[in-house]
Formats: sequence, C-alpha cells, structure tokens
Amino acid sequence: MVVSLLAMAAIYSTFLAQHRSYQVQEETAKMQQNIRAAMYYMQREIRMAGSDPYNVDGFGITAAGQNSIAFTEDVRGPDVGAPPVPAPPDGDVGDPNENITYSFADSDGDGTNDCINRNGQTVAQNISMLDFVYLDGASPPNVIPFVGGFIPGANLSQIRSVEITIVARTDDPLLYGTTNNNVYRNQQGTQIFVGPGDRVSRRRLTTLIHCRNLAL
Repeated sequence: MVVSLLAMAAIYSTFLAQHRSYQVQEETAKMQQNIRAAMYYMQREIRMAGSDPYNVDGFGITAAGQNSIAFTEDVRGPDVGAPPVPAPPDGDVGDPNENITYSFADSDGDGTNDCINRNGQTVAQNISMLDFVYLDGASPPNVIPFVGGFIPGANLSQIRSVEITIVARTDDPLLYGTTNNNVYRNQQGTQIFVGPGDRVSRRRLTTLIHCRNLAL
C-alpha cells in the first residue's frame, strides 16, 4: 500500500507539472497572439494617418495623448455595387475607417483600464498598459512633450513618427512560487508599468511607426 501511494503521488506530481506547463504555454500563446494582432491593426492604420490624395488639407493626427491617439485619413469612399465594394478615396473623412481613435480603456466597468479600444469597440483585452510617444522630423528625432497628458493642438503638426508600446498579460495567474514585480519601459527608457506583485505573466511589444503622409 505504501509503495502504491508513493507511486500515485509521483504520477500525480508529474501530471500536475505537465498540466501547469501546458496551461502556461496555452495562455502565453494567447497573450502573444492578442498583443501582436492589436499592434498589427494599430500600426497599419496609424501609418496612413493624414492620407489626403485630393489635397483637401486638415487630415492627420487630431489628438495625441500618452494613452490614446485620434487621427483622420481619406482611404476610401462610400460602398458601391452589390455586393458592396468600397469606392476609392473621395476627398473626405466621413466614410468607415477614416476617423479613428485608439485608447487605453476599461472594458468591464470596474474603474481599471484593461483593454485597447478602437472607436468604442474592444480590440484587445488583458492589457496592462498602452503607451504612445510622438517624435518630430528632426535627425535624430526629438520627443514632443506632453502637457497634461496630451500634446497641445498647436504642436500636432510637428508629429512625424509614433512609438507604440503595449504591455499585455495572461488571463490567469501562471507564475508558481514567484511574483511579477518587473518594470516595463518604452523605447525611450521611460517606465510605463510596474508589476504589482501578482502571479500574472506579462509581455511587452513595442514598435516605431513612420507616418508617411504627415510630412506631405
């Protein structure tokens, strides 16, 4: 009986370790897929900020905050035909996906920001931080400073590049026997988030976007 109990304990210990390893891998894969998808869509749309093929003027970044960005771009016209097909750019920003806002938001109403929001819709959950840095066109580029968390409207026209840093987290606590007190920084070396001592695994993803239409 003693030998059987020891064998069962060893088998259970092995099963538990394998289950934890599988859970860690699955949750980590979900987190990485989540953060990469969010970055892909933001990068693609922010790169086109200020697109103005008809030289109407006035299109571009309309609000630049530490945790949010709003911008306009003329990239399509109204849907035509059946089935509906987007028409070419038409000289305004009144069509879908032409007036866009990304923000760090609260998805469940608990008072804590935990998602990336696009025009009122959640595009990525389990987000610990969304951080923006704005750079001018100098060589090397200068960081445009915030005033009260936003760049003053008079300075928006100086923006040529946008640096995005996202800190994502797993949905469940995965760190066994340790806690997350890591410090997360953006590309400028500025601290943007500190692990609160929980058992949640986190990843940081950052990129620099050169907005090809803002200098035109």
